[in-house]
Amino acid sequence: MMVPPEQAEAVRRFIRHPSDIPISFKVEKQSHSGQPLRDVSCGGLCFNSDCALQRGESVHIEIPLGDIPGFEADAVVTWCQLEGDHFAVGVQFENDSTAFSVRMVEQICHIEDYRTKVRLAEGRDLSSEEAAREWIDKYAEDFPPH
Repeated sequence: MMVPPEQAEAVRRFIRHPSDIPISFKVEKQSHSGQPLRDVSCGGLCFNSDCALQRGESVHIEIPLGDIPGFEADAVVTWCQLEGDHFAVGVQFENDSTAFSVRMVEQICHIEDYRTKVRLAEGRDLSSEEAAREWIDKYAEDFPPH
């Protein structure tokens, strides 16, 4: 179960993975796109939203993953809180079978983070594929299991 950030350390059940990958989500018939994904775990994820979402509300999440098929999952809003000019929204996945797909999203988040760090630290602009190869060689063996 996902909880608000101020309670997260006390009850954290899942390893969280920071990310700023843009996502799309749909609530009822209204779509929102380009919202930053903040972090992802096996149980759910947190993203920014321009509008408040109600606890218990159903949300369809879509995360584009470049040249490979994107991630899609249905989730339920577990919390929503105002943070400056936007809302932080925590959702929990409705279907336990999303675990494998979530693992892939977690790895992509790490790879994109690695790609950014390499660009900033070394000045190298890696393609997603190059970053994936390097990240896998360096870190995949130590990627935390769930």
